[in-house]
Amino acid sequence: MKLLVFAGSTRTASWNRKLATATANLARASGAEVTHLELGDFDVPMYNADLESRGTPADVMRLKEITAAHPAWIICTPEYNASYPALLKNTLDWISSPVKGDPLWSDEFRSTRGKVVGVLSASPGSLGGLRSQSHLVPLLFNLQCWVAPKTFALARAADAFDAGGALASEAARNAVQAVVEQVITAARRLNPD
Repeated sequence: MKLLVFAGSTRTASWNRKLATATANLARASGAEVTHLELGDFDVPMYNADLESRGTPADVMRLKEITAAHPAWIICTPEYNASYPALLKNTLDWISSPVKGDPLWSDEFRSTRGKVVGVLSASPGSLGGLRSQSHLVPLLFNLQCWVAPKTFALARAADAFDAGGALASEAARNAVQAVVEQVITAARRLNPD
């Protein structure tokens, strides 16, 4: 099963980027074919319909292709002002925007429809980013994604990783693994071929 893992942050010391790396490593260890995406590797401007009318940017097309090719996703979302960050919203807005006149990409939900998505978050606070999850899930539903009922919010993220970047707590590793397994199991049932 092809699993896409990414964080809604490009900050060098991002807890959610660390969580995405740890998640990708756990998923690989359990046999998943993992693509760990770094949004900072893509030159994606803020969404603007005037800009889009001049042609969809090349890196947006790359993102559309990558997201479309993966039936299972894990998104690690930071929490900014009790919600998910603009970077994550902008990414999802671009990949769900139709490419006018293109027979393949004129379908606005081609990259998102039917994807099984697990939602994780990390925060230095005691809630671990739960409020960002509560805002992100309705957006994913609107994009016609299946959202896994199991989620995990990593609280006190500053103390949650060991020196090698792995999750220090067995309970945290087990919680992330449970989300990964549920996403992969559901994606296999929805994509039996």
